[in-house]
Amino acid sequence: MRTAHRIFPPGGILALLPAICVPSAHAQEFPTKPIRIIVSSAPVGANDIVARLAGAKITDALGQPVIVDNRPGASGIPGVQFVAKSAPDGYNLLLGNFSTLAVNLSLFDKLPYDTVKDFQPITLIARVPQVLVVHPSLPVKSVKDLIALAKAHPGKLNYGSGLSGSGAHLSAEMLKYLSKIELVMVPYKAGVGGALTALVGGEISLVFGGVPGVAPYLPKRLRALGVTGAKRVPAFPDLPTMEEAGVRGYELTLWYGLLAPAGTPAPVVNKLNGALVRALQTPDVKERFAALGADPAPMTPEEFAAMLPPEIKKWATLVKAAGIKAE
Repeated sequence: MRTAHRIFPPGGILALLPAICVPSAHAQEFPTKPIRIIVSSAPVGANDIVARLAGAKITDALGQPVIVDNRPGASGIPGVQFVAKSAPDGYNLLLGNFSTLAVNLSLFDKLPYDTVKDFQPITLIARVPQVLVVHPSLPVKSVKDLIALAKAHPGKLNYGSGLSGSGAHLSAEMLKYLSKIELVMVPYKAGVGGALTALVGGEISLVFGGVPGVAPYLPKRLRALGVTGAKRVPAFPDLPTMEEAGVRGYELTLWYGLLAPAGTPAPVVNKLNGALVRALQTPDVKERFAALGADPAPMTPEEFAAMLPPEIKKWATLVKAAGIKAE
């Protein structure tokens, strides 16, 4: 009887060890140089704040500097495309959001990236509701009053917003769609900040903005009527959600997450995920997010990946129903 023999390459079994150990070695070594987080908007607002907080926590956990690289313009498309085409090594990451990764797919016929195919999700970071504010001169004390006024004067009320697909824009369009009212959009190149300045000056009727943006104007210079999320925000515990205020089916929460190019090795993804998930559960991060009106939203890479297709479908429904067009 012949004895079966396994044939190994020259050098015997030891020659196979480098190949066997590559994934674990990669995970142990990463990162060996600075990491860059691309933010596809200007260095203000929630995108930038979330990216810088995430970057600081990654630096603390992994010991390498994290550079936040702002690449605004063209509805965020160039910045997202840059990461989609980057080497899948974990050194170029994307601070993605509801607009660039979900809404854009319905606004534009052709995009130079595919949210599902071109990216490896790492973790969702935060969910952020919006706050509906009006000028004090407007004779309304509640969302119901606002809807009644809009129905009594179709097309006479206007709202301030940034570009098509922004949180302020979509929040107002959802109110229009669900309440069957007419509101006129007034776009501002400076985004929600410019819209809030115009609202304080009495140039427009209402704005949907984030907690940090609207808080300095409340309650004297602006009046808050409701929040867009599924629950009330700690900063304004007496402010009802839009659903509580009478708009059935209204729930709109903006979200922000970290992604890498598709093909990034699992050990690298898991290392980045672990660093952020641990950070998002710490008291200091929860406190900072509460000041933003945001909820930390740690996820596994698999959970984040599973979240994206339903989000794309949800926003597509609103974009189509409201007839929203890209600018």
